[in-house]
Amino acid sequence: MKPKIGITCSIDENSIKLNEAYYKALEKAGAIPLLIPIYEDSAIVNELAGSLDGVLFSGGVDIDPHHYGEEPKKGLGQIAPERDELEINLCQVLFKMKKPIFGICRGIQLINVALGGSLYQDIYTQHEHVLKHSQDAPSYHPTHKVRLIQGSFIQKLFGKFEIAVNSFHHQAIKETAPVLKSVAYSEDGIIEAVENVDENNFILAVQWHPERMFEKYQEQMRLFEVFVEWCTNHRRR
Repeated sequence: MKPKIGITCSIDENSIKLNEAYYKALEKAGAIPLLIPIYEDSAIVNELAGSLDGVLFSGGVDIDPHHYGEEPKKGLGQIAPERDELEINLCQVLFKMKKPIFGICRGIQLINVALGGSLYQDIYTQHEHVLKHSQDAPSYHPTHKVRLIQGSFIQKLFGKFEIAVNSFHHQAIKETAPVLKSVAYSEDGIIEAVENVDENNFILAVQWHPERMFEKYQEQMRLFEVFVEWCTNHRRR
């Protein structure tokens, strides 16, 4: 049977929103994608986590800095408190269950915060000599390079030490969560990917948007394929 993989969504007044590229990439990789709305009952999180084979934490607005012990700084953008609370709780439950977790853009930041790390609230005011990480080029187009750490899971996955990626963010990881390791960097030192320290359990998250790239750049599809493979294997246990 195909694995059932949840995808977190953005919220806008009375609607939830998701770029269709997320679920198209997962479906192409062999999964059944299911959208996760915002639940008011926190007890649902445990049942939800138990029913899914993995979760993709998608992109979206900024994360409330109170979740990593900071007051808001200049440059912080829009936040979604209900989404933060749901996703942080869900990520922590999934981690305890040792279920596969994948993050994209906001997703890498959310996973890092949920597991004990912190963020730059705005890299342009808090980090020196940054590249342009919010591109005006077409969304599929790679605009800067990322260096992959030798021997890391993601480096072995791509089979090279450097890739080119797209970029749509102004927040980024500052301190990596203790259970994660930073495995990819842009030229300016911004963390572009993290993995689980425990290689027996799948956590992989990237700062770029592979769901916008995979149709033109096949190598980006490997991120979705390997995530689905882990979800499938976890389902069979």
